Amino acid sequence: MGGNVTAVSSNGEYSFTKPNRESITLLAGLGVEGDVHAGVTVKHRSRVAQDPTQPNLRQVHLLHEELFAEVGADGFRVAPGDLGENITTRGIDLLGLPVGTLLRLGDTAVVEVTGLRNPCVQIDRFQDGLLKRVVARDGNGRLVRKAGIMSIVTEGGVVRPGDPITVELPSGPHRPLDRV
Repeated sequence: MGGNVTAVSSNGEYSFTKPNRESITLLAGLGVEGDVHAGVTVKHRSRVAQDPTQPNLRQVHLLHEELFAEVGADGFRVAPGDLGENITTRGIDLLGLPVGTLLRLGDTAVVEVTGLRNPCVQIDRFQDGLLKRVVARDGNGRLVRKAGIMSIVTEGGVVRPGDPITVELPSGPHRPLDRV
């Protein structure tokens, strides 16, 4: 099971979107080199306000490119980096992966999936109405978050567009993703 990287993005300053790069370097235990969200402890402002000593389970944000076509059918224009992700993927059901899945990116980098991104009002500030397209309810009334997954870096390395992604599922039983 695998796919590929279609874009990589990072930003050293707090902003919602992240510019695309030719490559990013993942640092074990920290995240994306030079990215504002890199670090051992939480960096997202809302998390820092709650408890700045929490471990950073949101070092690398991955988003499936297939979401762009889905929201595009409703008139929204979203491109890699627009929703703040570091790695845009194709060909992997990111939202269906269990906690603890390892994603091997390119030659050496490995991230461990920690949970779902919790979409916030900033998505509507980016494009009015988009939040309702990336958060929905399933047939049983359960909340479905579609704005990507979060991970930590277990092995560092350079990641570039076009790099393959190999999926390694953890031994069972599998725990479904929840927001982190």
